[in-house]
Amino acid sequence: MHLKNDLILRTIKGEKTERTPVWLMRQAGRILPEYRAVRNSLSGFKELVETPELAAEVTIQPVDILGVDAAIIFSDILVIPEAMGLPYEMIEKKGPRFPSTIKSAADLKKIKVAGADDISYTLEAIKITKRELHGRVPIIGFAGAPWTIFAYMVEGSGSKTFSKARAMLYTDPNMAHQLLQMITDSTINYLKAQIAAGADLVQIFDSWAGILSPVQYEQFSLKYISQICDAITEVPKTVFAKDAYFARKLLSQINCNTVGLDWCMDIKESRQLLGENKTVQGNLDPCVLYADESRIQEAVKTMLNEFGPQRHIANLGHGVYPDTDPGKVRLFVDTVKEYSTKIR
Repeated sequence: MHLKNDLILRTIKGEKTERTPVWLMRQAGRILPEYRAVRNSLSGFKELVETPELAAEVTIQPVDILGVDAAIIFSDILVIPEAMGLPYEMIEKKGPRFPSTIKSAADLKKIKVAGADDISYTLEAIKITKRELHGRVPIIGFAGAPWTIFAYMVEGSGSKTFSKARAMLYTDPNMAHQLLQMITDSTINYLKAQIAAGADLVQIFDSWAGILSPVQYEQFSLKYISQICDAITEVPKTVFAKDAYFARKLLSQINCNTVGLDWCMDIKESRQLLGENKTVQGNLDPCVLYADESRIQEAVKTMLNEFGPQRHIANLGHGVYPDTDPGKVRLFVDTVKEYSTKIR
């Protein structure tokens, strides 16, 4: 299907564009009353993820309401461990919890490499979204980075330290690599199926990249992200490694097209470390959107000036916070569109 708005894809290729494209991480979610209306009609978050028609509906909402340049499929990174045989629960206001975790070689034998059919609901949601969008904007597929998924599978929940997951890297590195490879193979199967279903580009979220030392990051995270990027040849790939300042130089050397920056990463320094062949994405502090309108506009303009007109996809430096005023989010999107057109 021909895309009416291919701004993001042209930006990733390094082409000159009429303006900077913009979307937001977590744009399909709690900031929108329209999302909450759908969500409140269900038993919980997981039911929404696993109901393709409704997942497609909330995926398209920010395109209609906020005017973003891409739709990111509504799902969760933890569908991968569930598909591998390690189910999770989503506890309201607390986050994910795994009733069972991976502690030993015996636990590894209870799980498998997931195939595309194991997460058919997300694939169906992409197909419905593709049909309903009629080529208005590209669809972004996504998955968690193997290290981030590993951290949840071993720890059993979110954590400030992920000390159980990090301990395994020291106490049983062979088992850690075994599990990471299983997650990697599952993720490649999943992303390829998302692309076959209609995803126009994919993003890998390494949410817990920043809790590893540089040496461990290279061994236990980047190695597996690189495998995924090498395997996915059909569409452009974005890697977002939260808090991993040391990783930027390393990410310049792997086979991804775009690198997401969090709001603490210096733009000029990041450009230098990543080199001319990578597009960069980000990186406004999500808390800017709590400010008044003039301050938001000023911050967006400063960000756009620092990134410059080429090879930049405007975004926040992390997901939009759930209590953010949708009007302020719309202002962010509109300011990117208006100001980036002027500075071309």
